[in-house]
Amino acid sequence: MRAVRFVGEHAPPAVQEVEKPVVKDSLDVVVRIAGAGVCRTDIHILDGAAPLQPAPPPPFTLGHENTGWIDAVGSAVSTVSVGDPVILHPAITCGLCMACRNGEDMYCAATRFPGVDGMDGGYAEFLRTSVRAVVPLAKGVAPATQAPLADAGITAYHAVRRVLPELHSGSVVAVLGIGGLGHIGVQLVRTMSPARVFALDLAPERLEFAVRLGAERGFSPADPGFPANFMKASGGDGADVVLDFVGEQNSPEVALGILRRGGTYSIVGYGGKLTVPTVAMITREIRMLGNFVGNYRDLVELMELQRQGRVAVSAKEYPLTQAPRAVDDLRQGKVLGRAVLIP
Repeated sequence: MRAVRFVGEHAPPAVQEVEKPVVKDSLDVVVRIAGAGVCRTDIHILDGAAPLQPAPPPPFTLGHENTGWIDAVGSAVSTVSVGDPVILHPAITCGLCMACRNGEDMYCAATRFPGVDGMDGGYAEFLRTSVRAVVPLAKGVAPATQAPLADAGITAYHAVRRVLPELHSGSVVAVLGIGGLGHIGVQLVRTMSPARVFALDLAPERLEFAVRLGAERGFSPADPGFPANFMKASGGDGADVVLDFVGEQNSPEVALGILRRGGTYSIVGYGGKLTVPTVAMITREIRMLGNFVGNYRDLVELMELQRQGRVAVSAKEYPLTQAPRAVDDLRQGKVLGRAVLIP
């Protein structure tokens, strides 16, 4: 079968012929891929900045946002059948550790992360995973373009869910970075809370996109009048919550500069560094949250919102063989929403 492989740092992803995966364990499933989302984490891996350290050695197949149809199942699998359309939680978890038993799958002590930790992912025609990662799709849902919800969506949902107790009528949420995650984040804040939503991005077309998705207004942190204009529009005190879907360059400084006293800085994107004077943490009583994926229940709930039409993915489709182009387009900011590879 065809697969897109990480073959070395600073090298473009390579389209290669590899063996089709087969069931090895009683809880295994093999999925025929319908769509695989292209994530900035894939760029980090290609650039030698993999999120998991030590970085897994090449080669392996990329891709951790996957949807498709069940192709084969292990002997103990009873919840899905061959041909069923599914979306896959990005992590494979053991189900036995205390984290798994508490429903916090992303803390599993034995997590495997196909496409990230060296296990083959879904930039391919087929993928082997565990039935524990499988969420059946509702009847009539086309799997391919829903692939970004498997990571971009679930991570945004997880981040928004965690700050919901702080949001009430009149609360202000700033969504920083209107990309693959941020465009979903805007929708989730609007549909899950009564808060006012403002969008922050450097690209005018992304700010316009965010307003179409429900943001009240968009701001560029590069504008001379920022953050004064943001403060005025938001009521003068700043944001109750900043959801930072960038996490690099100067995004932490931008976020902290518009956060009100007692506010929460919720970090989703990564790649940069965060330096905060401790006196600012004390005198302003700032809270900080880090967010890593989400649990199985998060994905189930997110897919129900998608089924109800309350959350939608903006996806630009590329043939699997054009994966290098899709990665370059994402790197250059040419993708509005998420790029999805179609085998």
